[in-house]
Amino acid sequence: MTPDERRVVSPWNIANVLTVLRLALVPFFVICLFLPGDGWRVAALVVFGVASLTDHLDGELARRYHLITDFGKIADPIADKALTGAALVSLSVLQELPWWVTLVILARELGITALRFVVIRHGVIPASYGGKVKTALQIAAIVLYLLPGVPDVLRWVVMGAALVVTVVTGADYVVRAIRLRQVAKRARAE
Repeated sequence: MTPDERRVVSPWNIANVLTVLRLALVPFFVICLFLPGDGWRVAALVVFGVASLTDHLDGELARRYHLITDFGKIADPIADKALTGAALVSLSVLQELPWWVTLVILARELGITALRFVVIRHGVIPASYGGKVKTALQIAAIVLYLLPGVPDVLRWVVMGAALVVTVVTGADYVVRAIRLRQVAKRARAE
């Protein structure tokens, strides 16, 4: 889209509605997760799955139909972190996932989200392939923890991979943010 073709996009579009829906599903997910029995556990898994699908779908719709808004740029990562953060914290409270894993992932996610807000005045750092792999691995690991009867070794292998990719992509994002800031400083100096 050229600058001349740009149009004002209402924040009330399908992509943003899906983002808000994802946020609204978080408390229902947590409630289902804490209720006893495999049926509630499967219900939590279904709610988590639907919410996770909205993450992919809202981004796809926003890009395809040019529905990208400032609200979406801010709300989407918040909704993502709320969902995965609620899942990780809940699993740790239930003593199914060690707290240190939850804290490492949350520290990375919150730190990078804060960094995004700091560097946004210099430009937007696009999501990397590694970031997409990180998200997919985190979702897969959480799903394995939500599913009743999954062997612990499988849960640990996928969560371990998610943890490693989360830390590596976090470091990569910091490096890209520093470079973006340096480029912006040089451009202002010229």
